Formats: sequence, C-alpha cells, structure tokens
Amino acid sequence: MKTLIQCDFDGTITEEDASFFLLDTFAQGDWRRLLREYKEHKISVGEFNTRAFAMVKADEPTLLEALKDKIKVRAGFHELVDYCLGKDFRLVIVSNGLDFYIKAVLKELALENVEMHAAQAFFHPEGMKVQYVGPDDKRLEDGFKEAYIKTFLKLGYRITYMGNGDSDVAPAQYAHHIFATGELLAYCRDNNLEYKPFENFIDAVRDMEQMSQFQL
Repeated sequence: MKTLIQCDFDGTITEEDASFFLLDTFAQGDWRRLLREYKEHKISVGEFNTRAFAMVKADEPTLLEALKDKIKVRAGFHELVDYCLGKDFRLVIVSNGLDFYIKAVLKELALENVEMHAAQAFFHPEGMKVQYVGPDDKRLEDGFKEAYIKTFLKLGYRITYMGNGDSDVAPAQYAHHIFATGELLAYCRDNNLEYKPFENFIDAVRDMEQMSQFQL
C-alpha cells in the first residue's frame, strides 16, 4: 500500500513557532487576544491567522531577515526526508503557517523540493493578506489540514501523521498512525488514542522502521 507522511511545520519540523515570533515582532495590535479566542475555540485557526497577520505591515524581506537564526529545525529532519526517499514514501508538509517563511526555511536546508501546502501570504502596506486554498483549489476558512488528509486517503494512501498542536488534533484522527509531541501528544494521551511520542526525527525514523516491519 502507498504510504504518505503528513507533517506539520511550526512546532513540529521547527522547535519554535515562526508565525508567533513574527507576530510578536511586527504585529501592530493585540494579536494575542485573537490567539486566546482561537485557543478557546471561538474562532478557527484560519480566521486567527488572517486577522492576526493583517496587523503586520512589514514587507517580506524584512520579515525573513528577522527570522534569520531565530528558528531552529528539530533534529533529524534531513534523516526523515532521506528515509522517505529511500522507502518511496510521499512526505508532505501541510501547515496552517505561511508559505513564504516555510519556503525560506526549506531553501536554507537545501530541501526546497519537499512538497508543501500552507497559507498563501500577500504583502501590502496596509497589512498582510492571508488565504487558505484547499486541494480542490477552492478557498477554505477552516479545516485546511483535514481537507488534505481526506484527499490523500481518497487517493489510497496509508497515512502517518506528525504534529504538535491543537490544529493537528482533528486531522491526526484520520491517520493510520500518529507521531505526536506537545499539545497533540497531551490530547492523544488524555483521549486514549494510539500514538508514538517523539522529541526528534531520528527517534521517529527509528520507530517508523520498526513499524514498517509490521506493514506501516
């Protein structure tokens, strides 16, 4: 059976959340009020990002310059990419984060060919515009990660999900296997979902190899 690894970006591939750093540094407004509303499930993650980044008026080069040396990639990500290539697994980053900084991080890692789907960011002096476009090329207000995993399942993939946050809870429950850290790990543990904890991708690759012996 075809295997696909769907992997989150902020807080999963990276140890920190790049979007939070950018908002802390550049947002001209109380973006953390919106974050509280999202955490309380009053607004969707898509609405949070759209409204929060509208407070950012800086241009793309300024934001990318600020990110330099601020975002650390979780250990073993190159090993995960190599493992997937060697096994002919499809590795796909699906993130509620913004495409421009994810592309920049991947380019710095010389991994710009890794498949990636994220929020589309457009820069304007009056504030950034952010939109989510699903696998059917239609705009989405919510459920971005879920839309992709459902599409992958329809294509016949057996899916391993890797994530860390609240927005990973819903899509992870569609997966055949879950690798979890952070808030996703806590949710899996509290709700008796089967999962593998991970702190780095070296451990995750080792666990995947063990699982593959039992038809991952």
